[in-house]
Amino acid sequence: MQQSTIRDDIAPAREGASDSTHQAEARDFSSPRLDFFVSKPKNDSMARVVIENLTKLFFGPRGERVCAVHNATLTVEEKELLVLVGPSGCGKTTTLRLIAGLEEPTSGTVAIDGTVVNHLAPKDRDIAMVFQNYALYPHMSAYDNMAFGLKLRKIPKAQTDRRVQEAAEMLDLAGCLERRPQELSGGQRQRVALGRALVRRPKVLLLDEPLSGLDARLRAQMRAEIVTLHGRLGLTMLYVTHDQMEAMTLGQRIAVMKAGAFQEVADPIRLYQRPGDRFVAEFFGSPPMNFFHGEIIDNGSGLFFREKPPYQFRGRDALPTGETPAPLLFSLRLADDLSPTMRAYIGKQVVLGIRPEDMKPSTMAEPRQPRIEAIAERVEPLGAETHLHLASAAHSFVARVPSGDGIVVNAKVSLLVAMRNAHFFDPATEKNLRLLENH
Repeated sequence: MQQSTIRDDIAPAREGASDSTHQAEARDFSSPRLDFFVSKPKNDSMARVVIENLTKLFFGPRGERVCAVHNATLTVEEKELLVLVGPSGCGKTTTLRLIAGLEEPTSGTVAIDGTVVNHLAPKDRDIAMVFQNYALYPHMSAYDNMAFGLKLRKIPKAQTDRRVQEAAEMLDLAGCLERRPQELSGGQRQRVALGRALVRRPKVLLLDEPLSGLDARLRAQMRAEIVTLHGRLGLTMLYVTHDQMEAMTLGQRIAVMKAGAFQEVADPIRLYQRPGDRFVAEFFGSPPMNFFHGEIIDNGSGLFFREKPPYQFRGRDALPTGETPAPLLFSLRLADDLSPTMRAYIGKQVVLGIRPEDMKPSTMAEPRQPRIEAIAERVEPLGAETHLHLASAAHSFVARVPSGDGIVVNAKVSLLVAMRNAHFFDPATEKNLRLLENH
């Protein structure tokens, strides 16, 4: 139980306020659903979290250095819901634990509400944390789990009861408070863990992949509830996930991590429509963005992207004799608004990025429309849409199309490409060339 005890120490410092303060607060409760969260001391506010040049090194069994977080700088604004996202092992949870005080930084600072807190214990940082595995005491009821941190800080029983009851009503747990964790569903256990954090009145709420153990339907339901809670309570929230859909639906802004460093921080739509580099472009979207190696050419009538086999491409397996022949290398005319930017790259290697939804099958003869000729290698019907797994002369890729088009395996497919939405990346730096014109 030692680990759970440590987690219960992550709680607001002001829970130990004087009885006179508690009595003053008690007079302000007129709405049973919201007041215990919003009626706070006059000088109280949600906090701004700033990490600067944060680095965390671990040492392996042979003394080798492992850099989990590298020179990370990030600001979570007051009352913001910011999602920290990235692949497994990129440093997301370590960053959260550094903010919570569960890990000591090798270098750099963590500031909460304008105060550097590196030297403060977790219980003195005025934060609360919800963990991936819920960390509920199995021998306690839901009520006792939610109230446990308040009892440790000797909050008066009447006030503890009011806070727990109000949180339970908000989280739809009023009928479950006497049950033990094993008698609750996964969604209810997660709500209990969330309620335990909320009753502490934290300035900052940290959530470490809290929905990863739930099924798809419960995850969607809990995402909606977390967004609703944030809107009602105005908490400063930092939410960690590896799921790009979770990040897109929850975050007011998203911070993308890779190998311990922040790649990009922006709102969800900007990250999807104008990703700063290839990693971010590929991370968001399902299926992910397709990438084609090639070069920019000028044939006198305009600029074109001409497909070329990437260095590592081994070629598509030859089709059996008598099957549809492999397509030729394609050329795509650039959209007019792209031409000025890409003129500097004539004759140079680039990587073209096209999202699956920006390619549509067409049987019409439209010679001026950019198109790719490809062979259907696999057809995945998904109800309202179909994913076509295709092969051009040098690349495999995916198109997301409406169902009912009748495309079958080994069929030749002509795809119109929305080049106005295309992205071009530098093969060496992986930066988005469309955005460099603004710098």
